[in-house]
Amino acid sequence: MRILSIGAGGVGSAAALIAARRGFFDRYVVADYDPARAERAVAGLDDRFTAAQVDASDAGAVASLCRAHAITHVLNAVDPRFVMPVFEGALAAGADYLDMAMSLSDAATGVRLGDTQFAAEAQWTGAGRLALVGMGVEPGLSDVFARYAADHLFSEIDEIGIRDGGNLVVEGYDFAPSFSIWTTIEECLNPPVVYERDRGWFTVEALSEPELFDFPGGIGPVECVHVEHEEVLLIPRWVGARRVTFKYGLGKEFIDVLRTLHKLGLDRTAPVLVGGVPVSPRDVVAAVLPDPATLGARMTGATCAGTLVSGLDKQGRPSTVYLYHVVDNQWSMSEYGSQAVVWQTAVNPVVALELLAAGTWSGSGVLGPEAFDAVPFLDLLTAYGSPWALRVQ
Repeated sequence: MRILSIGAGGVGSAAALIAARRGFFDRYVVADYDPARAERAVAGLDDRFTAAQVDASDAGAVASLCRAHAITHVLNAVDPRFVMPVFEGALAAGADYLDMAMSLSDAATGVRLGDTQFAAEAQWTGAGRLALVGMGVEPGLSDVFARYAADHLFSEIDEIGIRDGGNLVVEGYDFAPSFSIWTTIEECLNPPVVYERDRGWFTVEALSEPELFDFPGGIGPVECVHVEHEEVLLIPRWVGARRVTFKYGLGKEFIDVLRTLHKLGLDRTAPVLVGGVPVSPRDVVAAVLPDPATLGARMTGATCAGTLVSGLDKQGRPSTVYLYHVVDNQWSMSEYGSQAVVWQTAVNPVVALELLAAGTWSGSGVLGPEAFDAVPFLDLLTAYGSPWALRVQ
């Protein structure tokens, strides 16, 4: 296996650090628009790793880089704006593809998350190539949990609800998101999607239906609200459930900040003229906030990703379980030098790549994580030193 990882930010750099401890690949190229950042991501790693420069907005450049290094698998670790050119570049070069966030939605035209990628299903199937989409933590591990619950815990599922939260605090900052603010704004201020078997997919108000969810791992209760997320679009394609939702544990302060950004128009991506210079308001917000990849040493607490499933167990009795994965920031920093949120996101595509390298997972077309057997993934995640757990509600 010869891997091209595009994007040398927090997640891309963490993925390289995680992969460096494994032996399933022959080559690992980390590419970024900024070649110095790519060089930093591979510094100190073994000779399987090399750095390169690429413009992720140019499918042709992605394809050329794949060919130059005889790449077999492309890992997309840039933000969702660049999903399609990286996705298309991988296909053009005859490589398989993985991402952690799917193609963007457009409420004005009714395009949902991932629609543009699923529209290319026939091209990927015809080429005999695999696009494994949404293979981060959420989406990704959360979808694996849904598949595991359907196969091993339930005979009938009423609701699958993804619940994500944490108690991370960044010393020295009044407001410092632990993940890409550009992506967070995209997820949280777009109309959230809910799935119901009798209605199909439909949207609800952004940041609506708040609930307090008690997260494990010492995190405790966090206010969760509806946000747009890929799981709601992925899970119903492969796992039967009456209802699928996603609620993000943002907490009241973060919700208030997002609402303020929206009121001021600072969530917009279309450029506005500032002193005669076109500037994207959302890019300005991202530029004035600290880079999440640099915050690990200042952070304390933990993050939890999980899937809440209710229905009838294998014996036909009512059951509700929460399958989850907790990463403590002190552990991820001491073990890998990566802050908890980016490490938790990065570990999952690396696990998936190892399963693909071994032939344990295989397929062609555009597939989500729930299209595969969950058990090998969860076993290997545990072998990576980061076990999952299950709580009966």
